[in-house]
Amino acid sequence: MYKLLKKDGNARRGEFNTPHGVVQTPVFMNVGTLAAIKGAVSSRDLKEIGCQIELSNTYHLSLRPGDEIIRKLGGLHKFMNWDRPILTDSGGFQVFSLSSIRKIKEEGVYFNSHIDGRKIFMGPEESMKIQSNLASTIAMAFDECVENPAPKEYVEDSVKRTTRWLKRCKTEIDRLNSMPYTINKRQMLFGINQGGVYDDIRVEHAKIISDMDLDGYAIGGLAVGETHEEMYRVLEKVVPNLPQNKPIYLMGVGTPTNILEAVERGVDFFDCVMPSRNGRHSHVFTSYGVIHLLNAKYQLDDTPIDSECNCPTCKNYTRAYIRHLFKAKEMLAMRLCVIHNLYFYNNLMKEIRESIDKGDFLQYKKEKLEKWNETA
Repeated sequence: MYKLLKKDGNARRGEFNTPHGVVQTPVFMNVGTLAAIKGAVSSRDLKEIGCQIELSNTYHLSLRPGDEIIRKLGGLHKFMNWDRPILTDSGGFQVFSLSSIRKIKEEGVYFNSHIDGRKIFMGPEESMKIQSNLASTIAMAFDECVENPAPKEYVEDSVKRTTRWLKRCKTEIDRLNSMPYTINKRQMLFGINQGGVYDDIRVEHAKIISDMDLDGYAIGGLAVGETHEEMYRVLEKVVPNLPQNKPIYLMGVGTPTNILEAVERGVDFFDCVMPSRNGRHSHVFTSYGVIHLLNAKYQLDDTPIDSECNCPTCKNYTRAYIRHLFKAKEMLAMRLCVIHNLYFYNNLMKEIRESIDKGDFLQYKKEKLEKWNETA
C-alpha cells in the first residue's frame, strides 16, 4: 500500500508498505541482475550503503541457476540473504534486447537462450510462475518493450497486446498467490505503461491499466534511444493519468540529472545499471560531477573520491590508491567504485526525500545541477 506523505509541486514523498518492509520514496533500486551486484558487492554491503530495494531479473535467473532451484532453496530472499524488498523484472526487456532471435505471438514470445541457444517460450503465465518461484516482493507484468523509433501502427498493436498480457498476468498471479506451495502469497504486481514516444497511445494506455487496480505502475519503453526531452515530455503526459495513490516507477532510468527531472514530474521508483557499470570502469559520481579515476592527474591525489561523501570507500581510500588498483587490474578497484557509486545514488534519493519534506525540492535540484556542471 502506498501512502502519500507530502507533495512539493509534482514531486511526491511517500511510503510504500510491502510484505518485506516499508520503502521510503522516491527510491533508487540497486540492480543485481543475477541476485548479486556486479563488482563483488554483497547483500551485507547493500545494507551498509542504504539500499532499500534490490532488483533482480526474471529471465536471467530462470536460466541460471533456475527458478525451480531458487524455489527449492526457499526463494530469492533466503538465497541471497536479503530481508528487504526485491523487485523482479519480468524478462520483457531482455527478450526485447534479443530481437534477432525472438518471435512475438499472441501467446507469448519464442526465442533462443543467449547462453546455449536452446529454444525458450515465455508468456505472461510463464513469467508470473518464474517470479512466484523466486518469491520476490514485487513482480513486474510481462510486456513488449517496443524499439524507438517504431511505426505508430505497430506500437498501437503492441500496446493492445501488452494490455491483454497484463490481464493474464493479474489472473495468474492471483491464482499463484492462493496456492499452498507458494512462498510469498502476498506478491505484488506492477503493470507497465507502453506506447513509445506517441503521447496519445501512452495516455490512453495509462487510463486503461489504471482501471485494473494494480499495486503499482511502471513507465516502460523509455531510455531506449529517445532524447531526454522526449522522455520528459512523455512523463508529463503519462504520470497525471496514472493512479496518484499508487507508486509510479520509471524503468531503466538513469543519470542523476534524469532522476531529478523525473522526480519533479511525479516519479517515485527508479533503477539503472549505470552506477555499477560505470564504477567497474573507473567512472565515479561526485558532488561536482563525474570523474574518471584512470586519468593521470589522480596518480598523486591523496584525497577521497568525494570529500563530501560518507561511503565506506571515501572514508578509507584515496583516488591515487584506487587508480593504482585499476592499473594493476585488481578486483578491489571495481568493488570500491561500485560501492561508492551506489552509495551516491542511494544518498541522492535520501537528500531528495529530505528536500521534499522541507518543501524546497526545486531549490535543491537547481543547486545540484549547478554543482554537477562544475569541473571535478
